[in-house]
Amino acid sequence: MTDWTFQEIAEAVSAKNDVSKWQDVHITGAAFDTRKMEPGKLFLPLKGDRDGHEFIEEAIKKGAAGAFWSRPLEQAPADFPIILVDDPLKALQQWAKDYLKKIAPLVVGITGSNGKTTTKDMTEAILSAKYKTHKTQGNFNNDIGLPMTILEMPEATEAVVLEMGMSSPGEIRVLSDLAEPDVAVITMIGESHIEFFGSREGIADAKMEIVSGLKKEGVLVFPGDEPLLVERTAGLEESRKKTFGKTPLQDVYPLEIQAGIKETIFQMNQAPELDITLPVLGTYNVQNALAAILAGETLGIPLQEASVKLAHFHLTKNRLEWLEGIKGSHLLNDAYNASPTSMKAVLKDFSNLNVTGRKRAVLGDIRELGDLSATLHKSVKEAISPERLDEVILFGKEMAALRQELAPLFPDERLKYFKETEKEELIHYLKISTQPNDYILIKSSFGTGLLEVTEKLKTNDSVSS
Repeated sequence: MTDWTFQEIAEAVSAKNDVSKWQDVHITGAAFDTRKMEPGKLFLPLKGDRDGHEFIEEAIKKGAAGAFWSRPLEQAPADFPIILVDDPLKALQQWAKDYLKKIAPLVVGITGSNGKTTTKDMTEAILSAKYKTHKTQGNFNNDIGLPMTILEMPEATEAVVLEMGMSSPGEIRVLSDLAEPDVAVITMIGESHIEFFGSREGIADAKMEIVSGLKKEGVLVFPGDEPLLVERTAGLEESRKKTFGKTPLQDVYPLEIQAGIKETIFQMNQAPELDITLPVLGTYNVQNALAAILAGETLGIPLQEASVKLAHFHLTKNRLEWLEGIKGSHLLNDAYNASPTSMKAVLKDFSNLNVTGRKRAVLGDIRELGDLSATLHKSVKEAISPERLDEVILFGKEMAALRQELAPLFPDERLKYFKETEKEELIHYLKISTQPNDYILIKSSFGTGLLEVTEKLKTNDSVSS
C-alpha cells in the first residue's frame, strides 16, 4: 500500500495553510466519493452536480484522514487535517504529477476515437513481459480518473499505461502534460463525441494534443493510413514516429487474418512466420494489437514475447465479452461504448461468424453525434446484410433512422424496434423469443442502459413470460 505523510502532500500541491501540526498524519490514498471512502484516505471535495465540500462530515464518519479544502478555512471542520488549495481538482492533478515523478515509471498514454481500452489492455499485457505494470482501470480516463490511476500505482511500478479520454478540446492536453508519456498512441480518428468537435478534423486536432506532454525523445504511434494524422504529424521528427495500418506503406501491417468466434489469428510483416493470437473476436482488433506491439517495441519488448502476452491478455469488462445466455444462447456483450465506426466493425465480424444458430443483433443508440446523428446512424446499414443476420433489434430514439433504412431489406418479423421508454418490453421480447444456440450481439453507447438488458439475458436470470 502506498503511503504519504500529510506534509508530503501539502508540499506537492503548494498548500496555502500551515499543516505542521498534522505533518505526520499518514494518507493511504484518495477518494472523491464518500461511498468509496476508506479509513486513511484523503477526501477530495470535487465539484459536480453538488459541491463535494457538502459531504465532508460523511467523509469523516467513513474514516477520512484529511481533506483538500478550497472554502474559507474557518468553514473547515475543527481539529481535522486540512490542506488549503485554490482548486481541489488541480491539487489532485499536482499530487499525482509529483508522485509520478518520484516513482518515475515508463509512461504510455493512449487515446483515440475507438479502441483505447482494448489497446490499453493489450499494451499493459505486452509490457508485463519485462516490467512491473499498472494501468487505467475501467474508464478512469479523464481529468479525475487519470490522476486517481496514478495515485493508485504501487511504488514498485516500472511501466504505467494510461488511457486518455475526452469530450471537449483541451482535455487531452491536460492529461498529456500531467503524464508526460514516453510513448503516445492514437488508435484512430472516428466520430465519437463529434457533437462537441463539429468534424473529424476537429477530433484529430484534439487527439493530437497527446503530443503536448510527450517527452523530448518520446515516440508517437499512430495509424499511418489516416490522412488527418499524417498531415498533423508532418513536423515531428521521423525518428519519433511509428505507424501501423493495413498496407506496406506503414511500419507494421497484417499479412493474413483468420477470424474465429472467440479468437483472431494474424501474421504481420515483421515476422511472417509467426502466428499472433488474440483471444477476442474482431478483425479490427488487429490494428489495436499492432499499435500495442509498436508501443512495446519502443520500450524494449521483442515481438516474440509480445505475441506470447497477447495470446492471454484480458479485456476490460463489458468489452466484447462472451457470456452464457438464457436457454443455451450465447451473448456477445459490447454495450459499454459505441461509435458508428465501432458498431459497423463489430457488426461485420459478428455477421461473418460461421455458426449453426441464429445471429441476432441488438443495437442501441449511439450518443453524442449532434446534428450528424441521423446520418451516422443510417450509415450503420453498410455493415448489415439480410443474408448474414437473422434478426436486427433496434432500441432508442436515434435508431429510428436506421430502422427506416433497413425496413426495405428485412421483413417485419426480422426487424424489431423499441423506443427508449420500452426497455422492459425489449427485455420481455428477447426472453420469450430467444432459442437454444442463438448468438446475440448487444452493442450501444453506455447511456442507453443496454447493459441491463445483457444482465437480464444471462443464465443467472430466470425467464418470465
